This record gives sequence, C-alpha cells and structure tokens, in this order.
Amino acid sequence: MRRAVNRMPLPMKDMSLSTFLKGAAIAGLMTLVISLVMVNIDWLGPVYSSEKEDIVTLLNVMIVLSSLVFSIVMVMMVYAIWKYRAKPGDESDGEPIHGNTRLEIIWTAIPTVIVIFAGVYSTIVLNDIEAKADNGKIMEVDVTAQQFAWRFDYPEQGVTSTELHVPVGTQLDLHLNALDVIHSFWVPEWGIKRDLVPGADLPGGDDIDDTVTVTPTEEGVFSVVCTELCGWGHATMRAAAVVESQDDFDAWAADQTKIPDEEDVSSGVPGGKGAGVFDDRDLTDD
Repeated sequence: MRRAVNRMPLPMKDMSLSTFLKGAAIAGLMTLVISLVMVNIDWLGPVYSSEKEDIVTLLNVMIVLSSLVFSIVMVMMVYAIWKYRAKPGDESDGEPIHGNTRLEIIWTAIPTVIVIFAGVYSTIVLNDIEAKADNGKIMEVDVTAQQFAWRFDYPEQGVTSTELHVPVGTQLDLHLNALDVIHSFWVPEWGIKRDLVPGADLPGGDDIDDTVTVTPTEEGVFSVVCTELCGWGHATMRAAAVVESQDDFDAWAADQTKIPDEEDVSSGVPGGKGAGVFDDRDLTDD
C-alpha cells in the first residue's frame, strides 16, 4: 500500500490563462496610471542644474519600478483574498501546506534583480554628476561654514564674499569646510547636498569627502541653505546664490574684498541675515 504524500500544488493551479492575462493587464494599467501621476509631480522642485536633471531622471525610474511592484502585489493580494475567501458558514481549518520552493525562488530573485539594477543605475548616475566638465569651464570656490553664516572664497579671482556668485553654465568645483560644527551645503534648485565637516582641510582629513560638483544652468537668485542642525541659529543660516552671466560675474568679482593673507581667518561681514558671526580672530590652536 502506497503511503499518501501531501504535495503543495503548483502556484496558481486554480488560475486560468485568461485570468492570469487579465490580472497582468490590470497590473500593467495600474502601473501606467500611477507612474503618469507620480512622475508629473515636481517632487524635487525646479531643475536649474545639469546634475539635478540626472537625479530627477533616476527618481522617475525608481517611481516606475516601485509602481510596477506595488501594482503586482496589490493585484495578487486582491485575487487571493477573493479566490480563497471562506464561504459563508465554513468554519473548517485551512488546508495545511509546507510551502513552494519554486514560488519562493521567484519572489526572491525578482526583488534581487530590481535592487541590483537600482544600485548599478544609481552608481552610473553618481559617476556622471561627479564627472569633470569636458569643455574645461571649471571654477573653484572654497566654501566655509560657521555658526551661523557662510563665506565663499574664489582662489582664481582672489576675492571673498558672503554671497555665492557664479557664472551660468560653468561647472563649480566646491571645496567645503566648517570651522566649528557640521553644517550642510544645499541649493534646492541645484539638487546637490553635501556636509561640511570641521577639519576636512587639515592634515589627516583626506578621507573626508569635502568636494562637490555642480553646473548651474539658469540665471537667478537662489538660497544656500544649511540642512544640518547646527545650533540655535540654524534656521537663519542662509546666503544668496546668484547665477549670472560671465560679464556680470566678472564685474561683481572686481568689486569684492580680497582674500586675507592670514590662514583660518574668517572674513565674513558680521551681522546681517543668518546672524553672520564671523570674527576677525585667529582660529588656530593657541
């Protein structure tokens, strides 16, 4: 006499091909509708830099993938709830099952592929937005943060300012440093955010990533915002970011204060917006 063996039927054994195709069509339609709605929302605001364009594209790709996964899960869940619902008056226990290896492999492999794709694509985008400009139009700016104000030094022009002025279409090579606590540099319209860490410019600070690259593409007046809680005046730590033509930038730079010869001396103007408390004092070790 053969021993009876309980076997788990193949997945979707009760689902006909037509039902499967209908479910796939519904999931595809849901993905399309959700993607069209979500992609057309400006989640990251205006796009005024070439780097932010790539970031927005990456976000939209992730939205479409997320919409696809969400739609498939919802369609399968609703089908399972409807198909295997308990009939009125049925108080019996459900059929005991052990599992299904094939199904478990499938629902492990698919998320793995999606995560690997997202990681590879994100790495490509990161490398693209950090690449140096091919046309050689690069301007270096040393950005220094201190409670609760900003200073911007222009080594090539030899000037310093409490406002960030840049020529449109020129790639900026920003070197970031903080004099007291951790701050964070962010111009929302440019889409780039990076921490400013004390000691990044000192010996032994080579492991700190203190540079960021961005290429403004639209003229206008924007705001440099500190996005790292840095003290009581954090909310007021802002500075103007002015994107202008090359001629206007040259004229502005010619009228700015020269960078002081003393190292580690703040040259910001006291007072003003952000309670600019840069003092003309030596901040090196006593």
